Amino acid sequence: MAITAAAVKELRDKTGVGMMECKSALSEAEGNVEKAVEILRKKGMAKAAKKVGRATKEGLVFSYIHAGGKLGAIVEVACETDFVAKTEQFQELGHSIAMHVAAASPDVVKREHVSTEALDKESEIFKVQALNEGKPEAIVEKIVSGRLEKYYKEVVLMEQPFVKDPDKTITDLLNETISSLGENMSVTRFQRFAVGESVANAE
Repeated sequence: MAITAAAVKELRDKTGVGMMECKSALSEAEGNVEKAVEILRKKGMAKAAKKVGRATKEGLVFSYIHAGGKLGAIVEVACETDFVAKTEQFQELGHSIAMHVAAASPDVVKREHVSTEALDKESEIFKVQALNEGKPEAIVEKIVSGRLEKYYKEVVLMEQPFVKDPDKTITDLLNETISSLGENMSVTRFQRFAVGESVANAE
């Protein structure tokens, strides 16, 4: 049976597991999300979700400067303990995200940080585009909703495909490290710098 993007997203939100693993589990569970959760738990993959909500008061600030010195980024990644902050894996995660921010130029960390003004502006543009394309008014809102999802993937750091491995998002990358190290982690804020460009929003 066909596995919907909505089902994959729901399973990822519940388990913190990568997109490909979620698709595989949903196929095995014939599209049943709850059964897919059980499958992932049995495989020991649904660990990250249990860590969400725990306080992240430690962490480090990471930087990346691209060759030539005209592009760079600073990222704060938080975790629960100073011990984990010092691990090689956590530091690799931070450097990877800083490099990604420099390359992919996100606007905000999470989708809830996107301003109402920006959403209203994009929604109006998508609506006009759909009508100009001759789409029936009855389905325009659905089209706008779909295009907003694509917009989020362009501007929201946690939803962008990781530049070094587009099969996973930054959320997937973070959750893999959470599962491996056993602590909750979060990207708190970032700043991207490019010579000649105006300063990007931190959040």
